Amino acid sequence: MDQKKRRPLIAGNWKMHEVNAEAIAFMKAFTPMLKKKGRDVVIIPPFTCLEDVGKSIRPGSAVHLGAQDLFYEKQGAFTGEISGDMLRALGCEYVIVGHSERRHYFKEGDGIINKKLRAALYHSLIPILCVGEDLRQREEGLQKDVVERQIRHGLAGLSVAEAKEISIAYEPVWAIGTGKNATPKQAGEMHAFIRKTVAAIFGKTVSEGMRMLYGGSVKPDNVKELMSQKDIDGVLVGGASLDPKSFAKIANF
Repeated sequence: MDQKKRRPLIAGNWKMHEVNAEAIAFMKAFTPMLKKKGRDVVIIPPFTCLEDVGKSIRPGSAVHLGAQDLFYEKQGAFTGEISGDMLRALGCEYVIVGHSERRHYFKEGDGIINKKLRAALYHSLIPILCVGEDLRQREEGLQKDVVERQIRHGLAGLSVAEAKEISIAYEPVWAIGTGKNATPKQAGEMHAFIRKTVAAIFGKTVSEGMRMLYGGSVKPDNVKELMSQKDIDGVLVGGASLDPKSFAKIANF
């Protein structure tokens, strides 16, 4: 299967930005600007904006609602957490798992990430598993070791059927929020390595069908070149997804 057979996935992670009024204004501006068909666009706002963004999405459109995180328990005394059930009730279809900022600031290890990924699948959410190396690991030539470990541990114990439901986002940590980004060649090489790693675990059919995204300072002026890489099927956009015009240009690449 070549890249053109995998439907592009464009995801905008707003992180800790926007209040409800801003989210509603964004959706009013963004939706009419989305022109290209044949791709999935996921808006991933903070938890407080999920309901309003969800109400702004037309049923049957190519726009989907996603969440930035979830907890691995179904319910209970877990102050400040949110369950997969709660996300589904708000209309979420996607959820980010293991974002580098969760790994770094909140010390989430591969074991926790694996439990969250399983919870997402249990609640019929599509997980976007984030993997990637930091600057030191890249400079020491450890990027493949780091990414392979994150994939193997993150997907540990999953069945082939479960693995088919997952997308993987490669985010070189040194390119997030820095204005730097991996060259298209570097990104393409890492995505090819990720696809090879998945094939070694779950087989070629799963690997060739899995959508893989690049995340790291994605902007309107570099998205087309990134998406031209054989193994890159989409992008996970941070800062550029906060501006409706900018994100529309990316989604319409």
